Amino acid sequence: MVTMVTGNARQRFHSSEHSHSCLTSGAIDNVPCLFQHSAMATNFSERILASDARGAAAVARGICRLFARNDLWCLSEMPLRNGRRADLMGIDPKGQVVIVEIKTARSDLLGDAKWPDYLDFCDRFYWGLPPELDRSCLEGSAFRPDCCGVIVADEYDAEIVRAAPSQPLATARRRVEVERLARTALRRQLVGLDPQCSAWGVGHG
Repeated sequence: MVTMVTGNARQRFHSSEHSHSCLTSGAIDNVPCLFQHSAMATNFSERILASDARGAAAVARGICRLFARNDLWCLSEMPLRNGRRADLMGIDPKGQVVIVEIKTARSDLLGDAKWPDYLDFCDRFYWGLPPELDRSCLEGSAFRPDCCGVIVADEYDAEIVRAAPSQPLATARRRVEVERLARTALRRQLVGLDPQCSAWGVGHG
């Protein structure tokens, strides 16, 4: 089971310097109020998406640091057998499968009606959020707090603010998911060494 951040790690996570660096790195400056042609509108949308991506990457980095300290190793953008992709999916020291769904915007959090699809592929499920995002909605029954944990993270560190209850997978199901994670990790490592291998095993991420 993943432990919460304590001591110096907690102080680092809550330091204003770290939070400020994380939360302002994706800020959009001087956005025009009126778009005069579609190209400007497209550029604005692309900048919003890029900002969201930077925010999600920062949250993922902090969570991965927390997990690494606790001997939990994960992959990003892990394809699942139901067609969805887990933002982070990994294996803890006990061999249990953990999935984290990262949200950096309240609208995205409230608009995701398919997140329960992840629960069939993990023993523990977490929401991963940046510190500034209002997470009060996660206490509502629609977000099933009885089976979902919450992690708050910036690009430097993370803290588990609500532990994820264990919802054990069937042994055979867990074995399949662990093997898929292993094969995906091996393929990504090989493609990193030799990009020409990317044409093979595409279904393994």
